[in-house]
Amino acid sequence: MNYEASVKAYAKVNFGLNVLPKREDGFHNIESIFQTVNLYDELNVTFSSEKDCKVSCDSMQLPEDNTLKKAYQAFCETVNCNVPGVNIKLKKGIPAGGGLGGGSSDAAALVRVLEKSCGVLLSESQTDYIASKTGSDVFFFLHADEEGKACAVVSGRGEVVRRIKPRHDLFLLLVFPNVSSSTKEAYSLVDNFLAARKMVTGTAFSDLESVYNRSVEEWNFVNTFTPAIADKYKKIREALDLLKNSGCPYAEMSGSGSTVYGVFTLRQQSVEIQRKLAGVFDSKLVQTV
Repeated sequence: MNYEASVKAYAKVNFGLNVLPKREDGFHNIESIFQTVNLYDELNVTFSSEKDCKVSCDSMQLPEDNTLKKAYQAFCETVNCNVPGVNIKLKKGIPAGGGLGGGSSDAAALVRVLEKSCGVLLSESQTDYIASKTGSDVFFFLHADEEGKACAVVSGRGEVVRRIKPRHDLFLLLVFPNVSSSTKEAYSLVDNFLAARKMVTGTAFSDLESVYNRSVEEWNFVNTFTPAIADKYKKIREALDLLKNSGCPYAEMSGSGSTVYGVFTLRQQSVEIQRKLAGVFDSKLVQTV
């Protein structure tokens, strides 16, 4: 098959992330606003007659059981057609393990490429099945538009996605504390904090969208992961304190970490604070899309 596709897979940030106690099935319900930003991975996909998913990455060694292979397998299980093999060259722009959804976004982007190449239109139940087999954040990314961009209120384990009108006036300074905490570890730490009743109550689920549309100075979003992760990894707390003490209107951690971000409506203000952080933390300025 002589076909090739190049696609972008956008990162997401969480504005508020309430993590609820563990369910009987081992998952946690969450309540959050997810929004994509203009930071992305690039996938170059070519097809072959060998029914397999082969992935190479320019900057890191991917685990054998990666999200791209999981998504490919789930897609093959879902559709009633001959799915070609894929060779994927992945160019990372999204830091791995930073709470920005890179692996999940990559998986969703591949699903859309396969959908187009096979000439099928997946139903919502089919995309939900693929997401359930691949990763909880994949639900959100499979609700994105044709360019892979979205903003939504997300609940359940991540499978309940309600699209909302996105804000395009937000500049985010992403700060990378250079620590690594796995999702498994993050949830374990949160479970300990929940058991000890140490968690801070976040914005009520019914208020998430209205708070999102207020002035950033009025935001009261809370990430349940932050106190637990920052208690163990002091560099995360240091990055948050630096942002807040530098005059950032709102600062938090994205997902289960370790990326910390500051939110601005004035680009120049974000540039000035980025200069203050230079030499202390690596950072990148992005915008909501």
